[in-house]
Amino acid sequence: MPPRWPRKPDRNDPEFRKLDDRMNFAIHVAIFAASNSGIWFFRNLTAASWPWAIWVTGGWVSLLLIHGVYIFVLADYGSTTKDSA
Repeated sequence: MPPRWPRKPDRNDPEFRKLDDRMNFAIHVAIFAASNSGIWFFRNLTAASWPWAIWVTGGWVSLLLIHGVYIFVLADYGSTTKDSA
């Protein structure tokens, strides 16, 4: 069941932005898992030497770690104030 939001979704809402960023991170992890499991499955199936598979996986894991640190540690989801000019 998809998450339900009790009010109109607005990217300026800190709680919605936090939830949206975490769902976005979960999608990135799922795409990483599906893609890399396919790469390593076919690498082992063909018994071919794919040296680039290590670099793709390592680079992607690094990017996911950076993304995760930002989302779960560094991101500030404090209330945003709009300037009424």
